[in-house]
Amino acid sequence: MAMSARTLIASLALLPLMVQAQVPVVDGGAYPASYPPAGFGTSGASAAVGASAPATAQGELFMQLQQMQQEIALLRGMLEEQQNEIQQLKREGLERYQDLDARLSGQAALPSANASSSSAPAAAAGAAPQAPAAQAAQAPADPAKEKLFYDAAFDLIKAKDFAKATQAFTAFLQKFPASQYAGNAQYWLGEVNLAQGNLQAAGQAFAQVSVGYPQHAKVPDALFKLADVEQRLGNTAKAKGILQQVVQQYPGSSAAQLAQRDLQRLP
Repeated sequence: MAMSARTLIASLALLPLMVQAQVPVVDGGAYPASYPPAGFGTSGASAAVGASAPATAQGELFMQLQQMQQEIALLRGMLEEQQNEIQQLKREGLERYQDLDARLSGQAALPSANASSSSAPAAAAGAAPQAPAAQAAQAPADPAKEKLFYDAAFDLIKAKDFAKATQAFTAFLQKFPASQYAGNAQYWLGEVNLAQGNLQAAGQAFAQVSVGYPQHAKVPDALFKLADVEQRLGNTAKAKGILQQVVQQYPGSSAAQLAQRDLQRLP
């Protein structure tokens, strides 16, 4: 939009030259006083036509000029409005991120992933995951606010700050357990724990996806990842059972294809 406004402004700069090129200019001193010859086209009608022709062309150009000026003003207004909206969104996103980061930094009461999983011999063992309905009461749904928090947590993954991403997704799930982004947040909580080598916490997070969000699209992927965690922990039999579950329950998914491949590799 910014390029269109500059193009129109450049066109306006050329309009005076276009007007001069298209409208004939008659110099009073270019002809003798006796011009035109007597009896040649001196009627009132002919003189009126001769005078109105350049005036009409010039009038059309001025109308085009005014129209273009109005369009430029409109484009400038739209451009300024969009720039203001972009700046406002950036400020709001930064403020939300800073607020989230500050609250996460001060949350000493948050249970660590290691503490919550240290007593479990396997990823799916230990305390049974709780469904969102069993968790703490949450504020009324605010999809826009939830997305800002979710995006802020996901940006930490992009920045490869997995420790803070773990805290951010944990805080998100505590604050918005029934959010439309909760299933994704639960899955990515497993991924960031896996990236840090925390197999116990990763397995619990992946298992929670199918328990807390059984209809979510991430369930097949979460189960496949859970089987991977079990393999790393040395629980081959449990891993094979989970992979078979993925193949049987989600036959058309990419997770099922990967599970079938892993089943052929396992002893």
